[in-house]
Amino acid sequence: MSRFFRQAGDSDSDSDSSEDELMSSGDEQAPARPTTTAAKPAMSRFLRTNDSSSSESSDEEESDSDSDVPKRPSKPTLPLAGESDDEESDQDEKPGVRILSAQEKRLMEMEATGKTMENALKINDWVAISTEFDKLARMIQRQHNVAEPIPPFYIKTLVNLETSINNALVKEKETKKKMNATNAKALTAMKQKVKKAVKENEDDVKKYQEDPEAFERDYMASISREPSSTVAVTGRRPAATADEDEVDEFTTVGKGGKVMQFTSESIFKNLQAVQEARGKKNTDRAEQIRILEKLLEVAATSYQRIRVLLALISSRFDYNSSVSSHMPTELWLSAQREVDQLVSIVAADSNYSIQEVTDDYDEMAERSPATENGIVRIRGSIISFIDRLDDEFTRSLQNIDPHGTEYVERLKDEKVLYCTICRAQAFYEQTKQDDPLGRVIMRRLEHIYSKPNAVVQALESAVDTSEIKPSMTLQIHGTTSSLIHSLCVYLYKSGNSLLRTRAMLSHIYHHALHNDFHTARDMLLMSHLQESIHSTDVATQILYNRTVVQLGLCAFRSGLIKEAQATLQEIFTTQRVKELLAQGVHQQRFQVLTPEQEKAEKQRQLPFHMHINTELLEAAFLVSSMLVEIPLLASIDSEELKRKAISKPFRRLLDFADRQVFTGPPESTRDHIMQASKALQNGEWEQCRDLIQSIKIWSLMPEAADVKEMLAKRIQEQGLRTYLFTYAPHYSSLSLSLLSRTFSLPLRTVTSIVSKMIWNEELSASLDHAAGVVIFHRIELSRMQQLAQTIAEKVGTMIDQNEKSLDTKMGGTGSWGERTDGNKGEKRGEQAQERRGRGERTRGTRGGTRGGRGGRFSQGLGNQMPGHITQRPA
Repeated sequence: MSRFFRQAGDSDSDSDSSEDELMSSGDEQAPARPTTTAAKPAMSRFLRTNDSSSSESSDEEESDSDSDVPKRPSKPTLPLAGESDDEESDQDEKPGVRILSAQEKRLMEMEATGKTMENALKINDWVAISTEFDKLARMIQRQHNVAEPIPPFYIKTLVNLETSINNALVKEKETKKKMNATNAKALTAMKQKVKKAVKENEDDVKKYQEDPEAFERDYMASISREPSSTVAVTGRRPAATADEDEVDEFTTVGKGGKVMQFTSESIFKNLQAVQEARGKKNTDRAEQIRILEKLLEVAATSYQRIRVLLALISSRFDYNSSVSSHMPTELWLSAQREVDQLVSIVAADSNYSIQEVTDDYDEMAERSPATENGIVRIRGSIISFIDRLDDEFTRSLQNIDPHGTEYVERLKDEKVLYCTICRAQAFYEQTKQDDPLGRVIMRRLEHIYSKPNAVVQALESAVDTSEIKPSMTLQIHGTTSSLIHSLCVYLYKSGNSLLRTRAMLSHIYHHALHNDFHTARDMLLMSHLQESIHSTDVATQILYNRTVVQLGLCAFRSGLIKEAQATLQEIFTTQRVKELLAQGVHQQRFQVLTPEQEKAEKQRQLPFHMHINTELLEAAFLVSSMLVEIPLLASIDSEELKRKAISKPFRRLLDFADRQVFTGPPESTRDHIMQASKALQNGEWEQCRDLIQSIKIWSLMPEAADVKEMLAKRIQEQGLRTYLFTYAPHYSSLSLSLLSRTFSLPLRTVTSIVSKMIWNEELSASLDHAAGVVIFHRIELSRMQQLAQTIAEKVGTMIDQNEKSLDTKMGGTGSWGERTDGNKGEKRGEQAQERRGRGERTRGTRGGTRGGRGGRFSQGLGNQMPGHITQRPA
């Protein structure tokens, strides 16, 4: 019968039962029978007081003494401190049943697990023992979480297991019949688990082995003290709330509620505890960082500081484990300062060295040069920290709005990052670690290869003020180009092919950025990177695309129009310029990216300050295509040949502009170039020049005035060529001085252009220097001759296609240096693509572009070059 319905005389007989029920948990008796009072909330024993419990219990006993029938109270009441929660939730419980407390239930569960382990030990089933031991370890962890002492049963089990494991290992060595592989593996695993558990509870194990009975008495005493201590705490709680001015003092506690004390003697033990908790589900990362910061303050020796810094930097990087977001700036700056501090310690004292591969050593013992007989090698990786710092910096720039002030402020941190990279380079040069030295030099090169000289000088100025300097600095080499050259030469000698490839591309990019086109082009062609770039990683392919685009812009700035058009055409033909340069995600009409693909694409994007202006790039490509295509269109008479374009993107835009019924004033860059192309076709070179120079995007190009002047000169020259191709059939002779005045060119330049056209067989004419005129020759071809020439062209095209197909099938690459028949291929290209005019002009321009030097350069950037003959097997 429940206590609510006992009479006053029955309370003494059940006092012992109510005392045993004091520790019962409300959570374990939550499921109540239909007759229970559902409105009564379970209340923790820590919130009850002695006065309220005694007064309420006496009142309820008097009110219930005259009733033997259960009845529901009129309103929910709070549970009493002297009663078990089970009495409040179950009023029909039999009086002879004793309700176990939560602590007793946990102990019974542990004993049941231990019994299972004993049974498995009898049949030598170590797989079952390992499973049950893991279960028991989780129960002990639960004991720690609720701040309860470790029961003697667990210590006894550890001691017995350790003995049984040793006996089993000895027996396994002596017996002829070995246990199966699974059981042997479980035995080995149990040996490690028990060894670790014994080490964690070393003090308790020693006490138990010395006197088991005394250990059990201490355990029972600690259990009996717990209720009184909790009552004392709850008794003080109202006084604390009454006095609002009282301030509670908190102490940092660790596992099991023990006070954590940070001293230099216990620093390795605390480090091990932090490292064991790393990566677990409920680990408080911020608390771990605070603990490591306190450990760094109390670290007394260099070895201790190095060990704490290695753990602290790793914890800071673990704080933000999400791949999609970036590391907070304050956390990043703290990690950067600690990496600097770590490098300073190991660079100042050569007796300590941080290496990725070291011999095993005791992590719980202090180490010094005296104990190690020389250099103390500590397991760690500074280059990994440098890589992570650099990657987090790039990721933060990717996630910050590039048009706000926050981006500019974040970009200023590149200076301190560059200093850290240089200090790490100096450390690896001092310790002569070649592999990490190559990686850190590559990181340094990536920060300066694409920047102007002024920015590089600003970064290097911070390095000069540092105490730790690398051997290669701007102050030593004098110029930026010399510094980058020395960095790249070191990487060329390294054994890592990826670093060599990226160093070569960075070197070419730097030459192109500084208008050294011929050096950059020769390096790209001699490296043969265009043949193997498709097998590299995505980041290297992006760098290759950026290098090729910068090379095209360099050719354009240098006035090499054909080379610029041939170089940029490969990128613009794909119509995915932004995606190939990692400056945007290309959205295709019938393709939907998965969230993983979209996330990977966003991670590949370059920071905004490294972008190449795609509008400027398009303007350079379209203008180059205009200066190449318009004279070609004027020289071709056949409509079929006119449809064969060198630059398909430009020809597509030009055809679209020709179909427009009404053409308004130009607004965009494309409109300016299309109207300039039409003016050039009509011989109005001045209007073409004005339209091209009025494009505002040229102001973003360095030395914009020189670029505009160069474009005006090229437009004059190509206007003269277009005029001669278009109107030559109407003249028998033409004065050179008239051409000079019409196109505002010197007479010497006009004579040179006409001579080149005659030499290249683009123009069927001859020069009369005495009279100062060009005399045109008329050659009328019969119908049969025209058909024969057409057939010859088609046969030549078929031969080229067959050779390319055979090369692809046989696996030949046909690189630039392997061309043994270059003259023959060039001659065949000229013959196959010879241009026919209206009886007096041949078609040599097209052949010169595809089969000549510019055409080979274009193909060299792409795949197979025409004219390469692969030896067929007999």
